[in-house]
Amino acid sequence: MEYQEIEIKLYVKNLGTIAEFLQRNEAQVLQPRTHEINLRFDTEKGELTASGRVLRLRKDRNNLLTYKGPSQVNNGARIRTEIQTEVADFDAAKAILEALGYRVSLIYEKYRAEYEWHDTHISLDEMPYGTFVEIEGRDAVQIHRVCTELGLDWERRVPWSYAEIFSRICVKEQINPQELTFAVFQNRQIVLEEYGILPAQL
Repeated sequence: MEYQEIEIKLYVKNLGTIAEFLQRNEAQVLQPRTHEINLRFDTEKGELTASGRVLRLRKDRNNLLTYKGPSQVNNGARIRTEIQTEVADFDAAKAILEALGYRVSLIYEKYRAEYEWHDTHISLDEMPYGTFVEIEGRDAVQIHRVCTELGLDWERRVPWSYAEIFSRICVKEQINPQELTFAVFQNRQIVLEEYGILPAQL
């Protein structure tokens, strides 16, 4: 099995139109809109984040433990090693990681719906600070084609992870950098364009 993730991320202001397009064009629903809780772990010195690596425990319909390696960009798509497995007990997995010396460095939540269309994996994500589409496929050419068919501007790809976007927002908004939740953003109006993130819907 090849443990590799190849994807792009795009900021959109209306996920509903993307969902309607996918439904009209007979995309397969892999997961209906589902709430996620994600815990990112790091060493006390933040060594994983500093080296571009991610150790994550996620709870949605299942419990998933994920490792991601440093990313690189190839032909416009972000490529990185991703190793993921399901675990039976979320709390036990958290306790194991903490027993090994890791600590929770970030908690973040989102709502995600997932589709398969034209051999790509498409995620519609609602983050506390905005809504996004992620397209994952076998290579940048395939992803670019699907991006265009969805009516999205390839040139407006977001080069950062959700955590990296959050860290930029934290500096300006003076938010606790360990808590990316809907409650924290409840009374905040975030204008992503101010961070160089432009909407991709044409």
